[in-house]
Amino acid sequence: MKARHILTLAAIVTSIAVVGLLVAAALRSSNRQSRPAASVGVFGPTVENTASAPSPAPEGMVWIRGGEFSMGAADPTGTDRNDVGMRATDDSRPIHRVYVDGFWMDRTEVTNRQYAAFVRATGYVTVAERTPRAEDFPGAPPENLVAGAVVFSPPHHPVSLDDSYQWWSYVKGANWRHPLGPASSIEGKENYPVVDVAYDDAVAYATWAGHRLPTEAEWEFAARGGLTGEPYVWGRELRPNGRWMANTHQGHFPNEDDGADGFPGLAPVAQFPRNHYGLYDVAGNAWEWVNDWYRPDHYAGLAATGRVVRNPRGPASSFDPSEPGVQKRVQRGGSFLCTDQYCSRYMVGTRGKGDVNTGTNHLGFRTVVTPAPNQHSGGSAGQNE
Repeated sequence: MKARHILTLAAIVTSIAVVGLLVAAALRSSNRQSRPAASVGVFGPTVENTASAPSPAPEGMVWIRGGEFSMGAADPTGTDRNDVGMRATDDSRPIHRVYVDGFWMDRTEVTNRQYAAFVRATGYVTVAERTPRAEDFPGAPPENLVAGAVVFSPPHHPVSLDDSYQWWSYVKGANWRHPLGPASSIEGKENYPVVDVAYDDAVAYATWAGHRLPTEAEWEFAARGGLTGEPYVWGRELRPNGRWMANTHQGHFPNEDDGADGFPGLAPVAQFPRNHYGLYDVAGNAWEWVNDWYRPDHYAGLAATGRVVRNPRGPASSFDPSEPGVQKRVQRGGSFLCTDQYCSRYMVGTRGKGDVNTGTNHLGFRTVVTPAPNQHSGGSAGQNE
């Protein structure tokens, strides 16, 4: 979310609350060779590469072999179909074929402990900790030029779900050290995801660690864990055998989270079952920044090529028709606030978006590493040659 939205809560909330609707023209894809794709809008099988994991393995990371898969989301059904959240995810369609090379990925979201080590080593100051400058916001009242972040602030009673201003607040002094505001702390929460980080804050950590943020295609391939066309990263049912599989919102949204899954609000990492690739929390808990610029017409452009798109890195620029002047990146995975009442984007394949300069207390990230060329051991999926 763009820095000027630090001064305008309404625009901030719009940036994080609703996914855009347009489906339109072609966008750029990788310049690598591709082959004709299967039918657009249909889930085809995931075909994993056969390459073994290169060594040495980076600490805390999982090898994702890569391969070809169907990317995007199916139309929601059952309880996940609602009039507020899932009807607004046209930007995650049509389903289209994509190939990604293998990579290493963090097993969990980056934690407060890991981010604190980065800050101690570098002295880095996050966007939420910086006081906005008057010259960057001409005409803004001085009292509005305060450092802070956007925080979920549930009302004490039911409210209409068409007005998200009623549960989001811009909080002075909120940042990664104080996720809910100055009176809050991460003491004793070293194993929680770091939150209230803007896009550049995530990139800064990744660069320091010798990593990078994943592309949207890499993130979805990894999150699916080799499954084809399932609505959730663990399979077909939201609660197999009655078990909660992710940290999401239970109770009446937004005024009551009864914590039926064990966690009202944010949870420590790795409290729920990992997916088939060994990744934790790729659904729920905290949204995750990815590298791609956001455009609602991106998938339509990829599908229009009629090819399997290899290693897509997103569009060349950002455009959100709901806020044309705001630079946004894609966010993935959903958070502890996702619910079938409002935003069921814990469903794999769905997309979020956010102004690059705003952090929220339900937004973090994880990183990836591309193996050196001499570490690849071959064995890519045959039909992608």
